[in-house]
Amino acid sequence: MNQIRRWQRILFLSLLSISVLAPLVFVSNRLKTITPFSRREFIEELSNFRYRTSDLRLNAVEHEDGEGLKGPRLILYKDGEEFNSSVSDEKEKTIDLPNIDDGNNHKYSEEKVIDSQLTKLSSDSKDKILTVNQLANKTEFKPPLSKGEKNTKVHQSDRATDMKIKEIRDKIIQAKAYLNYAPPGSNSQIVKELRTRMRELERAVGDVTKDKDLSKGALRKLKPLEATLYKASRVFNNCPAIATKLRAMNYNTEELVQAQKNQASYLMHLAARTTPKGQHCLSMRLTSEYFALDPEKRQMPNQEKFNDPSLNHYVVFSDNVLASAVVANSTISSSKEPEKIVFHVVTDSLNYPAISMWFLLNIQSAAAIQIQNIDDMDVLPLDYDQLLMKQNSNDPRFISTLNHARFYLPDIFPGLNKMVLFDHDVVVQRDLSRLWSIDMKGKVVGAVETCKEGEPSFHSMSTFINFSDAWVSGKFSPKTCTWAFGMNLVDLEEWRRRKLTSTYIKYFNMGTKRPLWKAGSLPIGWLTFYRQTIPLDKRWHVMGLGRESGIKTVDIEQAAVIHYDGIMKPWLDIGIDKYKRYWNRHVPFYHSYLQQCNIHA
Repeated sequence: MNQIRRWQRILFLSLLSISVLAPLVFVSNRLKTITPFSRREFIEELSNFRYRTSDLRLNAVEHEDGEGLKGPRLILYKDGEEFNSSVSDEKEKTIDLPNIDDGNNHKYSEEKVIDSQLTKLSSDSKDKILTVNQLANKTEFKPPLSKGEKNTKVHQSDRATDMKIKEIRDKIIQAKAYLNYAPPGSNSQIVKELRTRMRELERAVGDVTKDKDLSKGALRKLKPLEATLYKASRVFNNCPAIATKLRAMNYNTEELVQAQKNQASYLMHLAARTTPKGQHCLSMRLTSEYFALDPEKRQMPNQEKFNDPSLNHYVVFSDNVLASAVVANSTISSSKEPEKIVFHVVTDSLNYPAISMWFLLNIQSAAAIQIQNIDDMDVLPLDYDQLLMKQNSNDPRFISTLNHARFYLPDIFPGLNKMVLFDHDVVVQRDLSRLWSIDMKGKVVGAVETCKEGEPSFHSMSTFINFSDAWVSGKFSPKTCTWAFGMNLVDLEEWRRRKLTSTYIKYFNMGTKRPLWKAGSLPIGWLTFYRQTIPLDKRWHVMGLGRESGIKTVDIEQAAVIHYDGIMKPWLDIGIDKYKRYWNRHVPFYHSYLQQCNIHA
């Protein structure tokens, strides 16, 4: 019995000695192998087992007004219109680093200053860029808001609906900044932990952009990253170096954003110039059907009305089957007297069979419809295509024959006195018969003006025309009110009397020899009809549905004609969805050809 007790005593003492000596051996071995950074971090872990929860809340810190420090002049990217950006010098920015202390007059350390400024910079990097000297200044902070106070403020503000996702993105940016600042090849414990926590949170968040879409797992993983960021701020406490790293990250990010915007702009314009697969299918199907018809069946009815000046004549220049169909259908369906309407569609030889076949299959018995081929007319100069190519535009819409053929209207329709000119991206919503009773007062063109600043349709003469040219500045004024193509009342008799087609040809030839205006028919139209336009009420023609998303619904509903000017046409996937319904209501999606070509709303 004594022998058994003695062995039990020896075993107990042995286990006791192992439990005492093992931690000492483990600590000594680890301190020999870890790097200086991780050694300092590890010692802090042993001495600081507890830290305040409020220290982890690096966001949503209330700031008092303080004296601002002027930063250096920096070059930033400034967003421009139509997806274009330019590089310009920014004015000097003033960044406030406030002196704030908590209720116990305790000053936070320099590490908390950099943490707060990291958060502020990552969330508002477009407006303020902190410099090395600014971040190196020590400041004092107020303690973060309590949880209850913060939640109350968030619920009171409509802007704070996605504060949590922004906070998570800020934490990830801070983690990347610390990892970039770590020495190359560093494999310390804090670096490993920071990298692991950051990747876990990135995977949990994914591409989520709304707080309501965040998973509970993502919110749970935010706390460990906050704790790791706190420890990293105690290890990497070199404020100027961190500021330099963040500034480099901000510059690289802005360059990436600019590259992405340029790519998006290129793709948008490429999509605008590309014929959708469904419409190409429709055009090919209609063309084959047209040539399968007997020649006598290719004639449109009501031909006796085509040159009757007592009727209401409308014309559209188009190479798009569906677009021209919508303009014609909406004009006829909105008219109170469709039997008085003669609708003329002028197209080219490539699209003439398809457009003709469409209207033959969908004849509006009350109205007369004429399809004309511009290539079969003798009104254009023989070298017109070569002259158009001299405009040096990469956009085929600007150098299209149909785009400029509108300046030959009196020659195309020699027997008519007055008509309404449409672009093929318009929709008619009201009866237009009152247009014919408008007194033109000796002017040639009636149009809605676009010279009021602040409106979506605003255009300036100096934006499209080169007034630095002596001939332009001596003959025209940049302050002259501009107007819009799209829906225009045209007095053909006055046009012929003033010989404006000859004026257009003269100006056009001058523009091919030196840069007088941007490519397209709009600026040369302003010069050709200079002081020859009469303003129409804005309710006749509302523009911007192909480039602006903020047009008021009441203005659209009250307009006689709505215009999808811009690159976001309603028949393209890039069109603005909320405006497409006005165009779609005039498209017969039930038609068998449209269904076979997979064209749908």
